[in-house]
Amino acid sequence: MMRRFFPRPLLSLTVLLLWVVITNAASLGLLLFGGLLALAVPLVTRPFWPDPPRLVRPWPALRFLGIFALDIVTANWRVARLVIGPLHRLSPAFVEVPLDLRDPFVATLLASVVSLTPGTVSIDVDRQRWILLVHALDAPDPQALVREIKDRYEKPLKEIFAC
Repeated sequence: MMRRFFPRPLLSLTVLLLWVVITNAASLGLLLFGGLLALAVPLVTRPFWPDPPRLVRPWPALRFLGIFALDIVTANWRVARLVIGPLHRLSPAFVEVPLDLRDPFVATLLASVVSLTPGTVSIDVDRQRWILLVHALDAPDPQALVREIKDRYEKPLKEIFAC
């Protein structure tokens, strides 16, 4: 019953909070209208939301989040040293990472993880060839980067979502 009226509770809460911030007022009428918007937006946009794959293995997901958080911290230090140091030592490259997974949601999640890690940014997910195009700030060995992305990120995501 609740799922019928609140298909996306986080989206509803976000819409309500944004409405309060945008209007910069807290009258009863504005709050009621914001609540109406918070109910209506998820209901109206429901057909456009894809069904995300079910999280099959929660413990590997927690381990993945820990590894990802550690990678963000270490990559920040590595990128800071690269940028502060002599720029002629950088080896920027575009790298094509062949994907073993075939779920569009998980492929997009992988692209987001790669982009959130400093020093790399996802350019495109080609769903015809299932290739992730990545730009790396410093990739002296592009194949090593491909192996790292596949081993550290793609493999755990495949395990977590069983795809």
